[in-house]
Amino acid sequence: MASGNGVVKWIVTALTLTLAACGPDPRSPPLPSSPATAPADHESFLKRHWARPLAPQGAPPAGFGPQEASLAPAACGQCHAQQFEDWQTALHSKAMGPGLVGQLQEMDAGAVDDHQACLRCHAPLAEQQADLQQTLAAPGAVSARADGAAFTHGLTCAGCHVRQNQRFGPARRDGSSPAAGSALPHAGWQVSAAFEDSRFCAACHQFEPGGFTLNGKLLENTYEEWRASRYGRDNQSCQSCHMPDRRHLWRGIHDPEMVRSGLAIEFAAPSIAAGGVTAALTIASRGVGHAFPTYVTPQVIVEIGQAGEDGALLAETVERHLIARDVSLDLSEERSDTRILPDEVRRYAYDRPLAPNAATLVARIRVEPDAFYAEFYRATLRDPDFSKGREALSAALRQAEGSGYVLYESRRELNLSKDG
Repeated sequence: MASGNGVVKWIVTALTLTLAACGPDPRSPPLPSSPATAPADHESFLKRHWARPLAPQGAPPAGFGPQEASLAPAACGQCHAQQFEDWQTALHSKAMGPGLVGQLQEMDAGAVDDHQACLRCHAPLAEQQADLQQTLAAPGAVSARADGAAFTHGLTCAGCHVRQNQRFGPARRDGSSPAAGSALPHAGWQVSAAFEDSRFCAACHQFEPGGFTLNGKLLENTYEEWRASRYGRDNQSCQSCHMPDRRHLWRGIHDPEMVRSGLAIEFAAPSIAAGGVTAALTIASRGVGHAFPTYVTPQVIVEIGQAGEDGALLAETVERHLIARDVSLDLSEERSDTRILPDEVRRYAYDRPLAPNAATLVARIRVEPDAFYAEFYRATLRDPDFSKGREALSAALRQAEGSGYVLYESRRELNLSKDG
């Protein structure tokens, strides 16, 4: 991969326009297609709620105390403790991680449109944009905004729930709404069932029609993958899986237990005949409401091979299969798309000669959630002209390289007495 300054800057631009779930136009996109059961009023609410760039909150109402007026997640957590604790463990709180910060540090403070290509989803508040501009204009200065907003907080409580100092959210668990005139903190909240509509998530997890495509498919297409599945047809929302019991967790590909819960994996006992070993590993997508994995950043690697008495795989016996939407680093080519669709059953057959020192047959599934990012960070760090964000990107690379895990492993003894 060429690492000249022009190439890397092009990649940075491409990533901020695509991998941040954004299109070339940072303003509000049209909403994606609606499931037949979705109320029409959700669409009008969501169009207003996600009109990018978000408008500034303005001066808080005179009756608001400092906690009510604050946009800091910790202020919300004073009363909404469980939601705040969950959010702190979720990737939404880390949406402005070192990989994105490192790219932003290479931009000018006044490049607002370029910032918005990232911030519109990763840190969408207008106050976060202002905090970023101040930080870029005075590197090293400590930001201490009175409103508590910081671009480093990522996708905050206020990013989804606060507009012009008004709070918005779903009805209570029992379906009730605050009574008119109720004396509630921050004047209560405006109720909208759109918070339980998958299109609320699509605002950042779906490219708009006409957005960036490869091989005829939108690069970010999670909502439409869901809509085409039985989960979409039954209107089993994104929130029902990723926010169970209203928990603000949003577990996904980085969480092994979440991934295991959506798959049924079987590895049958191998057969030995005529000096060869045959077996099959089956993966069924039983609870994933979109392609597995969705998006271009993760890779899932299936390995089947023979192992010696010491448990180590014998390299010459290993077969590997990639489950991913594999794209080139410059986003010019889709090399393959081997992802597993909802309810699809994928069978990986194994047929190799029996190695003389083989003791077991091993099936292993490894997940690299940040495979594409790691490749991008390495390429960017090879560019000597990339300087301001180098420290942040180096940290991001370490995080990406450490995010992999073994999703599944099974070892089957090779019963040599059956060798024909």
